[in-house]
Amino acid sequence: MSSAQDPFYIVREEIQDSIDKLQSAFHRWEQTASNTGEYVHLTKELLTSCESIEWQVDELEKTITVASRDPAYYGLDEVELSRRRNWTGSARNQVGTVRRAVEKGKSNSATSKYQDTSRINLYSAQDNDDFISSESDRQQLLMRQQDEELDELSASVQRIGGVGLTIHEELSGQERILNNLSLEMETTSNRLDFVQKRVAMVMKKAGIKGQIMLIAFLVVLFIILFVLVFLT
Repeated sequence: MSSAQDPFYIVREEIQDSIDKLQSAFHRWEQTASNTGEYVHLTKELLTSCESIEWQVDELEKTITVASRDPAYYGLDEVELSRRRNWTGSARNQVGTVRRAVEKGKSNSATSKYQDTSRINLYSAQDNDDFISSESDRQQLLMRQQDEELDELSASVQRIGGVGLTIHEELSGQERILNNLSLEMETTSNRLDFVQKRVAMVMKKAGIKGQIMLIAFLVVLFIILFVLVFLT
């Protein structure tokens, strides 16, 4: 049986074509950023292709196993069987290499996403902590400012109270002075009335001659006092 008519070579050609397409997609996957939708799509496509090709290779290996039981019946020899086993082994290795690389890349991508998410969550938590800390600091600052304003208000009230008390004391003192002055004026007025009455009584008893002598005496006394006060 010629190679063109052998089912093994027909199937092998189809599998090889699938492997070539797998390799092309794999190279495109390697050049794609892991954080894009195309990367995710290519990853799923490559893993699906690997499973399909591996299944086809398994089926082809089963036919080799069957043929190896009676090579002469199928027109085969050990050299051809060995060549076919080598090809299926090589095909399995190529597909396995792609599968392992894709699975590793998928795992790394998931880990990177988890790290990014964790980093975002960490930043978010830090931002929340910073916001809470900033808000707490702001509240404490407002409370300190209010305390300072209350202290200043209290000091102002105390100063105003002190001024009011001082004014009250001054008014009380002035009231006492006025009362004392009024009392002294009343006493002086009474004394003056008494003196005037006594003088009038003396003048009346002394007569005109006595009044003249008294006036002369008072004039002389006034002159003496004037000299003592202003000329000495």
